[in-house]
Amino acid sequence: MKKKLALILSFSILLGICAAVLYLYKPGGYEKTEIREKPLKQVQLTFWRNKGNDSENKAYEELVKAFEKANPDIKIKMKLIHYSDYEIKLRTEIATGTPPDIMAIDSPTLALYAHAGALLSIDNVMKKEGNIEDFPASTLEGLKFNNQIYLAPIAESSIALFYNKHVLKRAGVPFPSPDPKMPMSWDEVVEAAKKISDPEKGIIGIDPAQGFGDGEAPAYFKMPFLWHFGADVLSPDAATASGYLDSKEALKALKFFQDLYHKHGVASVEMPPDAFEKGKLGMTVLGSWRVKDFERNGDFILGRDFGVAPLPKGRYQAAPNGGWALGISAKTDHPEEAWKFIKYVTGYEGMKKYVTITGDLPARSSVAKDIPELNQYPLNIFINQTLSHSKNRPVTPAYPVVSNTIRTLFEDVGLGGKDVRSSAKEAVEKINGGIKEFQEQ
Repeated sequence: MKKKLALILSFSILLGICAAVLYLYKPGGYEKTEIREKPLKQVQLTFWRNKGNDSENKAYEELVKAFEKANPDIKIKMKLIHYSDYEIKLRTEIATGTPPDIMAIDSPTLALYAHAGALLSIDNVMKKEGNIEDFPASTLEGLKFNNQIYLAPIAESSIALFYNKHVLKRAGVPFPSPDPKMPMSWDEVVEAAKKISDPEKGIIGIDPAQGFGDGEAPAYFKMPFLWHFGADVLSPDAATASGYLDSKEALKALKFFQDLYHKHGVASVEMPPDAFEKGKLGMTVLGSWRVKDFERNGDFILGRDFGVAPLPKGRYQAAPNGGWALGISAKTDHPEEAWKFIKYVTGYEGMKKYVTITGDLPARSSVAKDIPELNQYPLNIFINQTLSHSKNRPVTPAYPVVSNTIRTLFEDVGLGGKDVRSSAKEAVEKINGGIKEFQEQ
């Protein structure tokens, strides 16, 4: 029996050697023949992300293509979902136990997914291979839950004061300084907005925080008002809103916001379409991504038609950060391959490719340093704010409650003109109720 096994083994080895030779003997001499290779065993990873604009979609398509070319054993099946449906669909798949291997997560909602056990901690691999020293400290903190890193970022975000040069010039208002270290105070903004406002001609002084929309935008654009006055939404341990969202500093911030609409009359609850571009709005607070948006459209030109200045400050200078980052499902069967993809996309080369196409701010300092455009006006304003004055939205599993409550609070005091103190009290109760629900789970 042993002899038979040895014979079979020897024959198998011999066949393997014969299959590997480049030239086989044929009558009349040696003839070249092809090597028969085993078919490549390919791992397929599902990757979900919200459907962005054309440049974002193009950037991800190129990143996936480049990654697959370098890693033929890994196939990335990317699925784009409309922003308004993304969270619901993702949570549904997680609840039914069929989540994608890799998912894009809006960083403020990280704690919700990590708390539910839906995300795999990438703390070890990020610290070993992610070059985390290349990320600003505030960016890195926004990717953690219970001191563990769960997400890897590709882009950062920030907001600033945009102004219509024609409107300011006609009103005799000097242009704000472009120096990242010299922001206007909110009091100075109010005085400028008073000069700009002209109700008879339909000209509005300022849109201070993106009006009154839906989704995450209200929280992203309006929380800075609280920070500028020395207030916050939650305690440092994210355990309560009591004493924070209803503090004297918070009430002062909310009253200031309300006065823009109801006392000074420099802001309007109803904004005509494209008011800023059409010369019906003097100043507005917009995201860093809008610089490229205006450039692509080509009709409203930086320097000629509009300018950018640092986000105004109150007692303190602060700007929001955070954005969509990549995480790995806790249920994936291929964590190593998933990390390999994320490592490439959020590494230096992948990130540089992404921001070059999209015009977004890179999350890595090294990428920002190596792109000349980011170190020049106006993008240097956003980079400076990200490095020196950025702040995360609260990290808590109850963040969806926090976000919705902040939106309602600013609607109540700004849109509705309701009493600031009672509105803040109601908001605190809602947020504390949401936190309690998660604590009891």
